[in-house]
Amino acid sequence: MHMASMGEFGGPRPGHPYIEREGSLDRVQEEFRPVVAALRARVATEFGPDRLHSAYLYGSVPRGTARPGRSDLDVLLALHAEPTEADRADARRIGEALDARFPQIDGVGELLFGEAVLTSELERYDMGWFVACLCTPLIGPDLGERLPRYRPDGLLARETNGDLIDVLPRWRELLASARSEEEFRRLDRNFSRRLVRTGLTLVMPRWGRFTSELAESAEVFARYYPERGDTMRKIAEAAGNPSADPAVLRMYTEDFGPWLATEYIAVHGRKTPRPY
Repeated sequence: MHMASMGEFGGPRPGHPYIEREGSLDRVQEEFRPVVAALRARVATEFGPDRLHSAYLYGSVPRGTARPGRSDLDVLLALHAEPTEADRADARRIGEALDARFPQIDGVGELLFGEAVLTSELERYDMGWFVACLCTPLIGPDLGERLPRYRPDGLLARETNGDLIDVLPRWRELLASARSEEEFRRLDRNFSRRLVRTGLTLVMPRWGRFTSELAESAEVFARYYPERGDTMRKIAEAAGNPSADPAVLRMYTEDFGPWLATEYIAVHGRKTPRPY
């Protein structure tokens, strides 16, 4: 397979058919560095070495593309044991404190997993890939060093987003229970990001590359599905400027989402079921 260069982030270089880790602490913009420093200090202090194996940034902040006042701060905590409700509550408290303190971020997203799950065979082409390629080490030893290198192939596509069909019923429940404009916008932001990323990984093996940039992802998808391209471009726009219109969200759950999920299974198959 010929592997073309995809520029600054993420994908294979010429003659180098692996997905490169996309972020770096060196790429964190000046205005976000105090936030990252505060996050590192709070996590290290409150979780400590007995609970915390390592911590990672992901998303726009370590990619250097964050927008002050608009972007959230995303962190993954790898714990020695499986996370408890107390662990999750502690992580939420840290996130809420940082969000209140720093106006340059719009919320904090926290993911917590046990170290054993992240490095397990079952998660090798999902959360393992996520750690190795999309996460930037912040605290502790890098789990990415215990994981393989990854190619933008059909196996990776299946195991990352081959479960959209299973996600849609939960989306419908969340939409049915939403009442405020803030809730609708939060759902639009979350749903649209997932749809664009799923659209990108649907065509990723044909493209031979990977990117996390949503606008680029929509354009790549449109090359292979031009009849759905304009819709995907609008969904990518919504990820950065979410709507409070329930009709837009119903389009995701009743039209575009089901089509994308069905096409995904037809092309790549269904993700291996998880027992958790």
